[in-house]
Amino acid sequence: MSGAPAGGASPSGASASSPALAVDGLAFAYPDGRQVLYGVDLEVAQGERVALLGPNGAGKTTLLLHLNGILGAVSGGTGAGSIQVSGLPLRKDTVGEIRRRVGIVFQDPDDQLFMPTVADDVAFGPANLGLRGSELADRVHHALSQVGMADQADRPPHHLSFGQRRRVAVATVLAMEPEILVLDEPSSNLDPASRRELADILQSLDVAVLMVTHDLPYALQLCSRSLLLDGGRIVASGATRDLLADDALMRAHRLELPYGFDPLSVPAAPAVER
Repeated sequence: MSGAPAGGASPSGASASSPALAVDGLAFAYPDGRQVLYGVDLEVAQGERVALLGPNGAGKTTLLLHLNGILGAVSGGTGAGSIQVSGLPLRKDTVGEIRRRVGIVFQDPDDQLFMPTVADDVAFGPANLGLRGSELADRVHHALSQVGMADQADRPPHHLSFGQRRRVAVATVLAMEPEILVLDEPSSNLDPASRRELADILQSLDVAVLMVTHDLPYALQLCSRSLLLDGGRIVASGATRDLLADDALMRAHRLELPYGFDPLSVPAAPAVER
């Protein structure tokens, strides 16, 4: 991974001792006046995996789209608060670097795959950063190897299964060497084998992860800590196992575990030292 030495600052202002992601007092209203976020505070430590839970309409997607400036003050929206990625604040003059550092994997992989071949899709971002030749080829190969898709590099993305396309979408983001990987409903529409394969990949990555999901067992498997967003506010934060086992909290925020699933009966994701 690229970045500053431990405890130091890079020329762009990032610090390896800073959280991978820090959101402070984030508020946002759409142009029609509808307020969606009300002073959201959250942190994700370097290397930590955190799940963002909440019912439909809680503001999860709006929050996600702020993390690299798609929504918010940088894009001309109405709001307040600040976002930092490894110590680098999100501003108009830093948004390009922030978008490299915050790798967003959207729910539908077809939103990210548009080139003739898998390799072309994975190369698109790094090539726009100026990588060429063997350096670009190595970056593409490494990203595809991380998701187990190196042998599919020359195939058209639309010839792949849905699960394979999602893995390639992850590779397109990993090729940018992000500081934090943000995933929107990563397990949706996956069969059980593809779901397990993606979990194995995500567990193997040496990068911070913020995972927006309704799949509560997946959150427990992959993320030691969870945040609960409802009504545009963080209403709970703690160990994923503890939140899921709190029946009153779950009912109050319209979250339901699969029938018969006991979060206390299965191993939880290991915690990352913060």
